[in-house]
Amino acid sequence: MKYSYFHKEQKRAIKNNPFLPQNLFYNQEKDFYVCPMGQRMEKIKEAKRTSSNGYEANVIKYQAARCEGCPLRGMCHKAKGNRVIEINYRLQELKDKAKKLLNSELGLAHRSKRPIEVEAVFGQLKSNNKFTRFTLRGLEKVNLEFGLMALAHNLRKMARIIQNKGNNTLQNRIRSFITHFFERLNFIKLKNEITNHFRPVLKFAA
Repeated sequence: MKYSYFHKEQKRAIKNNPFLPQNLFYNQEKDFYVCPMGQRMEKIKEAKRTSSNGYEANVIKYQAARCEGCPLRGMCHKAKGNRVIEINYRLQELKDKAKKLLNSELGLAHRSKRPIEVEAVFGQLKSNNKFTRFTLRGLEKVNLEFGLMALAHNLRKMARIIQNKGNNTLQNRIRSFITHFFERLNFIKLKNEITNHFRPVLKFAA
């Protein structure tokens, strides 16, 4: 699954930006970063960050020793003091793993199918049909609700084919399907009404 900013990170402007923390040179053995001017950024502290969802993450802060008078300061950062960067190594590890899978041969094959198969459908359902959240609760009801939305979407596509090609055979099949569907729907509704009506009696008999 693509993480946030995955597509943005693939752009040349991001990859070639020497001031971004992910593009700075890192000395793993001695644990320090090097800024574009060649100044070392040493580790100063460890901290914890809590997201809006309540997820707690550990970050490490690195600070440059002297940014005053640096000719690149305006492009590097806008803070008053020396530049400080925060690195979340766990997040970085997970993103690198996801990136490797997404850019693999199998990952590229799956990603090439997704825009064709589902993205347009989700766009239709969410934007045109205003279907941004489920109104029912429970897995069975949610499946039914989404099934109805998918059915309506497919019927709309079939109606467009009929309109463009004038396919009478397909038109008759759709009419037969819709008739059967609503007959089945009415049967289920009637069955539920009968079950609800006799439920107290069944409980008493038990």
